[in-house]
Amino acid sequence: MSLLFELPATPSVPVVGEAARYPVRRIFCVGRNYAAHARELGNAVDREAPIWFNKAPAALCNTSAEAPATIPYPPGTKDCHYEMELVVALGGEGFEISTDAAMGLVYGYACGIDLTRRDLQNASKAKGYPWDTGKDFENGAIIAPITRAGDFGVPAAQRIALSQNGTVKQDAPLDEMIWSIPELIADLSRMYHLAPGDLIYTGTPAGVGPIAPGDRLEGRVEGLEPLVLTIAAA
Repeated sequence: MSLLFELPATPSVPVVGEAARYPVRRIFCVGRNYAAHARELGNAVDREAPIWFNKAPAALCNTSAEAPATIPYPPGTKDCHYEMELVVALGGEGFEISTDAAMGLVYGYACGIDLTRRDLQNASKAKGYPWDTGKDFENGAIIAPITRAGDFGVPAAQRIALSQNGTVKQDAPLDEMIWSIPELIADLSRMYHLAPGDLIYTGTPAGVGPIAPGDRLEGRVEGLEPLVLTIAAA
């Protein structure tokens, strides 16, 4: 079969200690998964079910402390926010699985930032529209190298934090999540056939805020490779 044109290579993420990279199939994101963050944006804390949205793999942006990425300020917005997150990388298949079986699908974990065009997201929410333009855009899914699950351990009270130009903006334990990682995976598996290559951005703690040209963001989760991101100067 011939194609009219060639597409870019499958996006992928480095894995700590591995020569091979992790290919990315899909990116799932959960919103309002920390109560304090939901409240700071004026949203009710929803404990009925996780709130899901998607980003295209084309939104992925690799970065690390050793090789920091520099990206332009995102287009179409005047109010783009950082949201520091723990990213779960799946390495197994599952559909309609239980929370007890969910962790068996996990390949590893990484630091990530869900960049959000907040003005576009708020405009969409006000009209009852989807969040797509506020969430899914080039370089909108920042990710550091993946650490294998066995080398990280079980996500529990590890701290997740983000600094902007040297000032700490976000800092919380992972166990403040409303929906735990097993619960997130199990819930997602009721709607999708999960498979290796699926990433899950698990939500952000309180302290989100706007970025500006020239900013340097540093994100950390205890036990994982940190990320460093620079927003290009105007």
